[in-house]
Amino acid sequence: MAGKVQLSFISARNERIAKLLDGEVEVEGVDLVWTNSDPSETFWRQLKFDEFEVFEMSFSSLLIAKARGSDMVAIPVFPSRRFMHALLSVNVDSGVEKPNDLYGKRIGVGEYQQTASLWTRGVLQHDFGVDQFSVEWWMERSEELSHGGATGFKPMEGIKFNRIPEDKSLATMLVRGELDAASIGRAFSNEKNVIDRSTTIRPRPEEFAKAKPLFPDFIGEGKRFFDTHGYIPANHCYAIRGDIYRKHPWIAFNLYAAFVRAKEEWYAELSSHVPSDLIFGSQYMAQTRSIFGSDPFTYGLKDNQKMIDTMIGFSHEQGFIPRKPDMEELFAPPMLDL
Repeated sequence: MAGKVQLSFISARNERIAKLLDGEVEVEGVDLVWTNSDPSETFWRQLKFDEFEVFEMSFSSLLIAKARGSDMVAIPVFPSRRFMHALLSVNVDSGVEKPNDLYGKRIGVGEYQQTASLWTRGVLQHDFGVDQFSVEWWMERSEELSHGGATGFKPMEGIKFNRIPEDKSLATMLVRGELDAASIGRAFSNEKNVIDRSTTIRPRPEEFAKAKPLFPDFIGEGKRFFDTHGYIPANHCYAIRGDIYRKHPWIAFNLYAAFVRAKEEWYAELSSHVPSDLIFGSQYMAQTRSIFGSDPFTYGLKDNQKMIDTMIGFSHEQGFIPRKPDMEELFAPPMLDL
C-alpha cells in the first residue's frame, strides 16, 4: 500500500494472529507480506539465511543466536504455549511409571536446542529431580537441517548426546524400545516436512500400542505446573531483523499493538468458534479460564518476566549461553515498560 513500509513476515498461522494475517487488523504504517511456514522450517531458514524482516523465532534459538552476535530484536509476543514436558510418551516396557523414573534413561528430542527441549530438561531437573547429565539424549534432526546446525551448536561437556540414524525417527525408536521416552505427537499429524523426520518416518499403526503418556492426567499436570509456577511455558516469540529496526524503530511498538489487538478481537469471538461436535466444548473453555484466567497467552514483559527469566536461566544452566542477558539486550526499548 502507498505510504506504508512493506515488510516480509514469516510465521505459522494461529488463531491469535489470524485477524492480522487476514487483514482485519492492520499494523499502522506497515504492509506485512506473509509467508506461512512450519516453525521448524521457519527457524532454520531465518537462522541460516536471515531472509525475513519480521519473523517467528524459537526463544531458545534467539538467546543462542543473540549471544553469538546475531542481529535481531525481540517483541514480547508469545504465539505458542504448552506444557512441553507433559507431552512426553514412554515405552510401555521401559519401566517408567512416573517422571523421576526417567533418571538414567534414554530420552529423544526433535532438536536438542529447541525451546521445547529446553523446557523439558529444565522441568524434569527442577520439578522432578532428573538431572540433565544422568540422561542419554537422542536428537532426531540432522546437523544440516537443525537450528543448532545454523547456530554452531555443540552439546555441553558431560552431556550424553547422540543422533538418531537417518532411517529412524523419534516415534519408531520409542515404540521399538530403542528410546524410553520421547515426544511423538508429530507422528500422528498429517503434515510432512523435511526438518522433522517423525512426520515422514512413522511406525506401523499397531506399534503405537507400545507408547503411553508419561502424564496420563495431562490437564492435572498442567494445573500443577501453573499453580506452582504461575504461567504456561512459551516456546516462540516474534522478532525484527536488526537493520530494519534501526531504520524504522517505530515498527516494534506498532507490531506489538497490532498483535495485541488481533488477539483481543479473537478472544471476543472465541465462544462462537467452539465446534458444535465438541459436546463439552464450552465447559472445557470455562475450565481453561478457571485455571489459567481470561488470557492464557499473555504478551508483554511485565506479565512474562518470571517465565522469561526461567528460560534464560535454563539456557545458561544447559550450556547454551555463556551469561544471562538483560532484557535491554533482547527486546526493543519501547517494549521494556509493557
